[in-house]
Amino acid sequence: MKNTYLYTLVVLCLIMFSCGGEEGSEEVQIEENTAPTVPNMIFPLENEICTDNNVVFQWSASTDAESNRITYRIEVAENSSFSPILHVQESFSESRLISLDRGKAYYWRIKAVDSRAAASEYSETVPFLTEGEGVSNHIPFAPALVAPALNAEIDATNVILSWTSSDIDSDPLTFDVFLDTNENPTTKVAENQTETIYNATNLLPSTKYYFRVVVKDDKGGISTGQVWSFSTK
Repeated sequence: MKNTYLYTLVVLCLIMFSCGGEEGSEEVQIEENTAPTVPNMIFPLENEICTDNNVVFQWSASTDAESNRITYRIEVAENSSFSPILHVQESFSESRLISLDRGKAYYWRIKAVDSRAAASEYSETVPFLTEGEGVSNHIPFAPALVAPALNAEIDATNVILSWTSSDIDSDPLTFDVFLDTNENPTTKVAENQTETIYNATNLLPSTKYYFRVVVKDDKGGISTGQVWSFSTK
């Protein structure tokens, strides 16, 4: 019985010594992985009119320092904030066909993701249009927010709402402004104004407000902007 105890003690000591490792042993090195480069957009470019609504998006290849396989993520929306995103497609090549509605304004962007999930930054955001059937007029681009910043907190009961909008036909534009405390604002506070600002006055303190802008050209083209919000202190 005593011999068995000693034998067991010796085995345990040997196991503990072997598991402890030798001083100065090499540490495991984790290989670094860098993200691919940002793809360069080729088609469609800014304000380009796509005569076919089956749009073949094209871009130049990204490079990857570790030679990992690259997948491209293409996103298409009706506003520059990509909220919501209408189409999300992935491609291993430098082109992708996406079917869109005719006679509409769109925005697209792209990024590269390698096989180890490292992603590049998004490319620039590019607006373009699809040509309508038998229509020479193109609808305006949806308004883009200038001020106040999205979800900003305003230390006042007055605020100037500001936005930008453009039309590829250079048609004169007018704007309807909707503003209230509903998440989908329905109160029209301005109609057919030509200015791209609206002075909102007599706001309630400690209240969240929502607003959106509808842009119209003189040929019946209409684009509705997304809902923006801000709060008063």
